[in-house]
Amino acid sequence: MNPPARRTGRPRSAEADRAILDATRAALVELGWSKVSMGDVAARAGVAKTTLYRRWANKNELVVDAVAAVFDEGLELPDLGCLQADIEAVVLSFARLLALPETRTALMAVVAESTRDPALRDRIRTAIVDRQKRLVLVGRERAQERGELPREQDPETAARTADLIFDMIAGAVVHRVLVSAEPVDTEWARGFTALLLHGLAAGLTLAPSGARPPRND
Repeated sequence: MNPPARRTGRPRSAEADRAILDATRAALVELGWSKVSMGDVAARAGVAKTTLYRRWANKNELVVDAVAAVFDEGLELPDLGCLQADIEAVVLSFARLLALPETRTALMAVVAESTRDPALRDRIRTAIVDRQKRLVLVGRERAQERGELPREQDPETAARTADLIFDMIAGAVVHRVLVSAEPVDTEWARGFTALLLHGLAAGLTLAPSGARPPRND
C-alpha cells in the first residue's frame, strides 16, 4: 500500500488571511470600490501579491470574502426567550453591519458585478447567503422547542420555509438600509417583526407612537 501523498507548499496562514481581509475592508473605506486593487491590498496587509493570488483569483472574490467575514464575526442570533425578541435583535444587528462603510460599499458593488458574472453570484451565495441562513435554522429550532412554531413533517417544506424567512428578513433590511437609506431602529424592527410573525392585518395596526391617520382634505 502506497503512503498518502504529502501536500506541497506552505500551509495557509490564518494570520495572513485575517490581515488581508482587514486590509481589504480598510482599502474599501479609504479608496472606494473602483480604486481598490490587489496590489494595494497586498501592500496594506504586508504580504506578497503572489500570496494574495494563491488565495483569491481576483478582487471580486476577495471583497466577497471580506464582507462574509464581517457577517460571520458580527451577526449572531441571541436567545432572548421569545421568537419576536430574537428576530428584532438580529434585524437590528444585521442593519448595523450593513451600515458599516466597508460593508455598504462592498456589498452594493459585488451585487452589481454579479449580474454579469455567474461565478461571482455563486460565491456570494455560498460565502454570505448560505452561511447566514444558519441563523434562521437556529431561531426556528429554538421557537419550536418553546412551542412557538410547529415542526414541519416534510423536510422539503421545512427547507423552503427557511429560505422564505431568510429572503423576507434579508431582503427587507438590505432594501431599507442600502437602497432606501432609511434607518432601521427599534420601532421599525418591532413593526417589521410583528408583520413577519402575524401577517399584514396585524402589521397595519402597529402605527408609530404619536402617528395620526391620514387626512382626506
